Amino acid sequence: MNQPSYELFIMPTCPFCLKVLSFMKSKGIELPLKDTTADPVARQRLLDVGGKTQVPCLFIDGKPLYESNDIIDYLDNAF
Repeated sequence: MNQPSYELFIMPTCPFCLKVLSFMKSKGIELPLKDTTADPVARQRLLDVGGKTQVPCLFIDGKPLYESNDIIDYLDNAF
């Protein structure tokens, strides 16, 4: 079974993003981060794929997962 591909779309000032990043740090989880405030291509991709620019958003094999608690629950089970 292949490992899924991940990308985490964030804004550095978003408290919900910071919550997810803090959880990841506490568990030693490292994922590719896409800062939607600094990277207009990432912001547009988030909009194109998910239909909204809400962050945090975890792409799992290109499919969006929103809500910080849902992302944390997913990561806690996957890692």
